[in-house]
Amino acid sequence: MKIERISIVVPCFNEEAALPLFYEELENTRKKLKQADIEYIFVDDGSKDKTLAVIKKLAKNDEKRIHYVSFSRNFGKEAALYAGLQYATGDYVAVMDADLQDPPELLPEMLSLIRNQNYDCIGTRRVTRNGEPPVRSFFAKQFYKWMNRISETEFIDGARDYRLMTRRMVEAVLSVSEVNRFSKGIFSWVGFDTYYLPYKNKERVAGETSWSFWGLVNYSLDAVINFSDLPLTFASFIGIFSFFISIIFLIFIVVRALLFGDPTAGWPSLVTIFLAIGGLQLFCLGIVGKYLGKTYLETKKRPLYILKETDRTDEDKDRRL
Repeated sequence: MKIERISIVVPCFNEEAALPLFYEELENTRKKLKQADIEYIFVDDGSKDKTLAVIKKLAKNDEKRIHYVSFSRNFGKEAALYAGLQYATGDYVAVMDADLQDPPELLPEMLSLIRNQNYDCIGTRRVTRNGEPPVRSFFAKQFYKWMNRISETEFIDGARDYRLMTRRMVEAVLSVSEVNRFSKGIFSWVGFDTYYLPYKNKERVAGETSWSFWGLVNYSLDAVINFSDLPLTFASFIGIFSFFISIIFLIFIVVRALLFGDPTAGWPSLVTIFLAIGGLQLFCLGIVGKYLGKTYLETKKRPLYILKETDRTDEDKDRRL
């Protein structure tokens, strides 16, 4: 039976402390895989610490399996994921974080399911959020709840980027070459048969997360804009609603003037109304501006990332098994 290759794509940003532990765990898991071997694609996303040096040290000791891609600066996790998928050459491709919050021990089961059940993707989803701040957990649950209401693309509550995909699904994901990326949505949007393995949340083994609360909020806004046009509809509804309210107020003013004359009182209420309507207009313009800004970035056609160095060749990048 053919020995199949699994490419493990690992986006890294300041993961100097976690990488040796991650590699050790994956090597233990590799020995449990049946008729399969692993290649590692570490993507250094402009780290400020010694992440790249650690990757090179690991690669020196395991040149056959470990490969790396390094960016000229920090381009974000989405760009790192895309680059890793481009350079992966395996029959199957897995996406994992280096902090071991994605349990490597699930890989053998994921491989078995994808082989025997004819799935194109085995994803993972957290069923608990132990160790996570309650506020973040609350907003995360609300995000998935509302995204499924406003978008035609399905968003699985607790889903992680950690997944194992067939080559044809990877090619489909790579064909979505938009600059403004939200991988969880893209993985769902391209379709294919997917099964989600549940697991309990794990905390980082080392280092600190690069995601702040507001960073996650902005990331969520990107998801809304990329996979739903409902905010634009909402902005239009607010405009129509404000127009009808103004007509009602106009009728009220005319009737009051005919019945009671035209008093000069009421300037505070008028100023309040003007401020309210002005605020609604600016709010709607902000929504439109957000979509317009994303469109503007797409039309620039800038690359998702700029490569600084890699041990892979263009032939490796273009090779698809």
